[in-house]
Amino acid sequence: MNQRTWGEKLFDVFNITFMIALSVATIYPFVFVLFASLSDPSWVVKVRGLIWYPKGVTLEAYRLVFSNPSILTGYANTLFYVVVGTTVNILMTSLGAYALSRQNVMWKNPIMFMIVFTMFFNGGLIPTYLLIENLGLVDSRWALIFPSAMSAFNLIIMRTAFQGVPVSLEESARLDGANDFTILFRVVLPLSMPVVAVMILFYGVGHWNGWFNAMLYLRSRDLYPLQLILREILITNSTDSMLTGATGGDRMPIGETIKYATIIVATVPILCLYPFLQRFFVKGVMIGAIKG
Repeated sequence: MNQRTWGEKLFDVFNITFMIALSVATIYPFVFVLFASLSDPSWVVKVRGLIWYPKGVTLEAYRLVFSNPSILTGYANTLFYVVVGTTVNILMTSLGAYALSRQNVMWKNPIMFMIVFTMFFNGGLIPTYLLIENLGLVDSRWALIFPSAMSAFNLIIMRTAFQGVPVSLEESARLDGANDFTILFRVVLPLSMPVVAVMILFYGVGHWNGWFNAMLYLRSRDLYPLQLILREILITNSTDSMLTGATGGDRMPIGETIKYATIIVATVPILCLYPFLQRFFVKGVMIGAIKG
């Protein structure tokens, strides 16, 4: 067994120190927001610098956040967009990836070129808006689902993964009388679950964090997703609807902690989902990125 050199030990120390510092720099902003949301509002507005612990722990900001009907409506809308939108995304991406991964499909290379072309050039914001308007999707939930039903990048990843499924399995299924839909949903997809899990994560996070398309296409506040409501609270300082129970001197401090509490409320659900899909993440991306 070779003894490690002084330079290798020094490199390990530097590497570990750098990664710890990077982890702290990445995690601390979330910890700061969490501690601020749990702290006494009058103390939070006086703090100038870092917060290392919550002082005067109170859940008043969270009570006011969940008492706001806009937050609850935004939550319900976002869950709809995530569940329905991700389902449509996975279905459309799977169908397209399966068709383009088969060996006997005509014109699949020109079709693939046109799909990749859209990754570099698009119609632009105004033509896209006019298209959505002409389709009658403005101020509709489907304006946030149909236009983004399939991502070219995710299609390429899933197509490459499907190409790694042995052709012999498809041939055996056809001998048993299976059609393309049966092969896709009973053979190809079950063997590609790591990639499917990664696609669910990609699409789900995209829908959960999406606000720009909602700002463009939605007019009714009843359809707003949670992130658009959060944007209003943070940018326009619109916390008045949650401050009905606060007196004049308490309104400004509690308004600050409401902002922090809203960020936590909007972030925690997707953070709770990620650990369940993390074990598929590296494997799924590698399968979809390297042709087997």
